[in-house]
Amino acid sequence: MESQLPAEFIVNIDHERCRKCKRCVMNCSFSAIEFKDKVTANNRQCVACHRCATFCPENAITIIHNPLDYKDGYNWSPEIRKNILKQAESGGIILTGMGNPKPYPIYWDHMLIDACQVTNPSIDPLREPMELRTYLGAKPEYLEFEGNNDVSLKTELAPQVKLDIPIVFAAMSYGAISLNAHKALAIAAKRMGTLMNTGEGGLHEDLAGYTDRIIVQVASGRFGVTSKYLNSSALVEIKIGQGAKPGIGGHLPGEKVGEDISKTRMIPVGTDALSPAPHHDIYSIEDLSQLIYAIKETTDYKKPVSVKIAAVHNVAAIASGIVRAGADIVMIDGFRGGTGAAPMIIRDHVGIPIELALAAVDDRLRQEGIRNRASILVGGSIRQSADVVKAIALGADACVIGTASLIAMGCRVCQKCYTGNCAWGIATQKPELVRRLNPEVGADRLCNLLTAWGHEIQEVLGSLGINAIESLRGSRERLRGVGLSQETLDILGIKHAGIGQ
Repeated sequence: MESQLPAEFIVNIDHERCRKCKRCVMNCSFSAIEFKDKVTANNRQCVACHRCATFCPENAITIIHNPLDYKDGYNWSPEIRKNILKQAESGGIILTGMGNPKPYPIYWDHMLIDACQVTNPSIDPLREPMELRTYLGAKPEYLEFEGNNDVSLKTELAPQVKLDIPIVFAAMSYGAISLNAHKALAIAAKRMGTLMNTGEGGLHEDLAGYTDRIIVQVASGRFGVTSKYLNSSALVEIKIGQGAKPGIGGHLPGEKVGEDISKTRMIPVGTDALSPAPHHDIYSIEDLSQLIYAIKETTDYKKPVSVKIAAVHNVAAIASGIVRAGADIVMIDGFRGGTGAAPMIIRDHVGIPIELALAAVDDRLRQEGIRNRASILVGGSIRQSADVVKAIALGADACVIGTASLIAMGCRVCQKCYTGNCAWGIATQKPELVRRLNPEVGADRLCNLLTAWGHEIQEVLGSLGINAIESLRGSRERLRGVGLSQETLDILGIKHAGIGQ
């Protein structure tokens, strides 16, 4: 069937500047650039990954949105019409990648941070120590000490994981992203004293030297899960849901399952890796508790166990049940969280914003007197250091970044991860594309990002007059809202700007 869909982007080539070096042709992984006596563009194939423009030595390439206009219609927007055309031609579900791009309110951008002035002086982070370290794991209700002169801690502490910066790399599986991307994340996590997460695709043997900085995930497909896998970690995460696709499972196409992925996931080469929507041994909080304690038994109670859930309408009650089931960490993933592949209808219309979910969960756990029994990790579009500060003030222990880390490595958020044609060597398994990402260079870029964010967080702590990130946790009094309804302010637990103490 001949497509009626117009090109989404137009590739403009300045032929007076073009030296015909063909670097753009070699770099385009979507067949959008060809050479026929001169460089020509197949606009229908362009996804705006910017690889050609980035590596053009003469800056002769620009990419713009197709200016093709549509008859005005607020209800029948161009996007709606294009999607109908796609489905009329394919008869299938529309797939997409990355996070929710819809213009829903971004509540981070409607919260402002306090600052000290006269009576409570600020602190200069260049001259005073600023502590970004935090610990993940269950905390006791109180501490007991013994001894008189030589005092020692009597209370037995649950296993803790130290973070030198309150930012963790998100779960992204080997298969959804390349091995080189996994290596870059692991190297950066080791250098920065934080964690990377294997996602549900198992742990590649090349990452054996980084296991003290790795979260291993147990998802519904149980790919690569063994006793050795669980013990080769800093902590274990049970994945119940994902912010980009709450309530549905995952699917890694068989064409992506080569020898390495087959070995790591423990499935045959060329087999589709299907993760069912539910865990087929979890249908209640009691079932979840059994899995939590099975993992704790397997790891000799030396590893904290986390449970990851999507931010949904009843998230506070769900999180309460998870903590009571024995989880040491609750990871909440908001509806703007990224993904390698998801049905567009799920990504764009299911779930709730992480800001509201975080506030509701922290409130619920405090009201029930169990907030100390679990740390809270949050993700789902943590875009900048300011979002991290605001999340911690709302009650998070640390934040999780996925899309931001991919952008740092070169991702242009073209939302075509599911095609396996990533021109930047990130969301692909094709050897000729994977080698474009140098793990050491990727790790350097990730470390630079976290270092920069760390300095910015320290600047904000100084302006708040505090010298430790743990002093900010749950201090909603240091936040004010702008342009938010009273109901939203009540859920967030903050006051409107202009209202003092």
